[in-house]
Amino acid sequence: MEDKVYEILLVTASNITPAGVIREGNKFRFKLFPGKSFHDLLNDPKASIQITNDVELLVKHALNLEDNSQIEEKDGWRWIKGLPGFYGVVKWQIKRWDDEIGNTEVLSAEFLPLGLIPGELPTVPFSRADCALVEMAVLFTRYLVSQREELGKKIKELHNLYKHLGGRSWVAEYIIKNIEYRSE
Repeated sequence: MEDKVYEILLVTASNITPAGVIREGNKFRFKLFPGKSFHDLLNDPKASIQITNDVELLVKHALNLEDNSQIEEKDGWRWIKGLPGFYGVVKWQIKRWDDEIGNTEVLSAEFLPLGLIPGELPTVPFSRADCALVEMAVLFTRYLVSQREELGKKIKELHNLYKHLGGRSWVAEYIIKNIEYRSE
């Protein structure tokens, strides 16, 4: 659907990161904050976007944690083997971003697909626990930058909800341990 934000995996020359994309016709818009993928796209506009329903995979890449994904390469593009998506080029502009954490640059980007990446997603039912894990990870990345106490409290509340809903990922425990370590 157009105008709805979808969380995908963006694969660049040296990195894989989640990104929220909005489809507009045959293109996808997204923003990237400074990091490996940001700098990769400044140097080389080739990228892939891939769909996954594996929330833990999204969160691992958001936090730069290891996973067992196999990477395929073709003509300068990279992607995760087995996940469906598109490879293409990214057009971008550097813009300013201001929020409660501060101000920075943001890559305002437009992904133009050139080809299809074949793959299949496993049939996995929707999990409310997964929603809590994604929110924990988003807040944790902001917490790492700002060390704001209210973000830490919100993450702990989401962790309690995550556990209540049956969540058991080691990634959630990693987030909590790192909040407690930083607040000591």
